[in-house]
Amino acid sequence: MTENEALDTHLQELRRGTVVLACLRLLQQPGYGYGLLEELTGRGFDTDANTLYPLLRRLEKQGHLISEWNTDEARPRKFYRTSPAGDRLAVTLTHEFRAIAGSIDALPQEER
Repeated sequence: MTENEALDTHLQELRRGTVVLACLRLLQQPGYGYGLLEELTGRGFDTDANTLYPLLRRLEKQGHLISEWNTDEARPRKFYRTSPAGDRLAVTLTHEFRAIAGSIDALPQEER
């Protein structure tokens, strides 16, 4: 494995948990899968549909998202939004994320 491949793997692992938090926070306003995918990418959360759609289904099954179909347009879309449990989870994860970031910032780092 090259150094760049190893870095890509580590970055993917680091981002994996942050995508859950980003989805919960972004879906405080209703949104559909493809629109959410574009918004995540535009905000620096590189993910793909094969990751996002299973994540949305899992969060819905866990009770953190609520969904409903919008059939008003020619192409029906499933809209998601956070449930009250999802809102609470987003607050907790945001707090934990900030605590972890603070702990990392407090670690010594030497320039080499």
